[in-house]
Formats: sequence, C-alpha cells, structure tokens
Amino acid sequence: MTPTFVLVHGSYGNGQYYAPLQRELALLGHRSLAVDLPGHGNGGGFSAAYQTQDLAAFAEEPSPLAGVTHADGVAHVIDVVRRAHEHGPVVLVGHSRGGLVLTSVANAVPELLERVVYVSAWCCVASTSGGYASGPEYASSALMDVEGLVVGDPAKLGALRMNWRTTDPALLATLKRALLADGTDNEFYAFLATLEPDENLDAGTDRAEADTWGRVPHSYVRLTGDLSVPLALQDRFIKEADALTPGRPFDVFSLDSSHLRALVRPSELAGILAGRLTPRSTSPAG
Repeated sequence: MTPTFVLVHGSYGNGQYYAPLQRELALLGHRSLAVDLPGHGNGGGFSAAYQTQDLAAFAEEPSPLAGVTHADGVAHVIDVVRRAHEHGPVVLVGHSRGGLVLTSVANAVPELLERVVYVSAWCCVASTSGGYASGPEYASSALMDVEGLVVGDPAKLGALRMNWRTTDPALLATLKRALLADGTDNEFYAFLATLEPDENLDAGTDRAEADTWGRVPHSYVRLTGDLSVPLALQDRFIKEADALTPGRPFDVFSLDSSHLRALVRPSELAGILAGRLTPRSTSPAG
C-alpha cells in the first residue's frame, strides 16, 4: 500500500514550507500531509506591526508561541500520524529542527511508523540540541554570522522573534549565503516570505532510544552544501545513531544542496522519498 508522507517543518516554518515537495510527490503518485506545529500556520505571529515594519510595536506584541512546548508539538504530530495510519503506512519526514519532533514521535509510537526520514535534520543521540549547538561541528554554521534579525526580548515574549522582512541588504546577503547560496535571489525572497516571525524556545531534551526509535527504519538525507546545519554535524548525527542501533543503521543519501535548495527544487528529494533512488555516500567519513 502506498504510504502517506507526513511532513514536519523546521524553524519558523509552516505547512507552506513543503508545497513544492508535495507537488512533486503527487506527480509521483504519493499522498502527503504537511503539518502546522502548534503556534504555527494561520495566525502564527503575523501582525500589522510586522507587515508595516513598526519594529517598536512588533517587539512588544504577545507571541502565539508563548507557553507552547516541544511536547505540545510532539502530541500534535502523534495525533496526525495516528489518524493517517488508519488509511495505511506512514512515513514521517522532517527537515532541520523538525528532526527533533521526529525523534520524539518515533520514541513514543514506533508501531505507527513505516519509516522516519531526516533531511539535514537534528537527530539527538548522545546529547541534547543545546549540546550539539555548543559543539565543534556546529561552530562553522553560517547562521552564526547572521546578526540583526532578532526583535524583542525572548524571555519576555516567550519565543524567539525574527524580522524576516528586514530591508538591510548586507544582512539579506548573509542570510541567503547561510540558507540558499545555490539558489536565485527570487527563490530566496519567495521562501523568506513564507517564514513566520516567531519560533518556540523549547526544543525539548529527547534523544533517540534504541528500543523504540531504533525499531523504526530510518533514513538520512545529507545536504552536502548545507552551511546552516554543517555537514560535519549531519555526519555526527548519523554516526552516533548507527552506534546506538548497529543492527539497523541509517539508509543514507546525499544531495548537493544548500539548507533550502532541496525544498525549493525538490525533484531529487521527492525521488528519494518515493523510493526511486538508491542510497549513496552511505558511510560518512569519521
């Protein structure tokens, strides 16, 4: 039976994040569902102050993510997976920060999942996300060079707020290099327009568990040109997960892509998900 792909977005995203990928999957005969995590989607932090760039007012506006936890997102995705599972197998896919939710869901309901697929996504095994972010593999992330986007006090807002509609050309150039260096300016600005200003402060502390997560077949799509989630960090996730479950290692694929190009031009990624490509670069160095 053809599986349903349940797609979990990354930071500041929503269901629109995956529209190009869903189109490609549909053309390959697959159904998919892109979730909006709690506090995201319609009403996800957009406001008149954000639209008009009244940054003083925007910095004080309450966040729809205040009080929303990582566990809330996990519970929401579990409910979606459970309902989709009534109609056949479910493949859970996550990009970037979405991987944190994948791991927690697979820990909780492995029996409902046909496979989990991490696309340059965080897969915590030996440490938490905070630990990995403090490690040497993340130190080269081009996101470390992006300053001037944060608006307001995260502790007061209960969320991390970004001004994606900045008009600073130098900041936009740095951000494009970090996210979509191999794309056009038009592609970059179009994707930027879909991002939401607020993101959850709570990333959770869950790690992959051998007796639950390890029961679920898992794939990792390495994005070899990713400057945001460096390749060294992606490979660390793979290496540690394979050590956790040596009898069921990651199926590994590699795409020559920045952090976003695989989503903006998703034909190769859709082919991987549809099972039309075989694993390659299956053993990251190290």
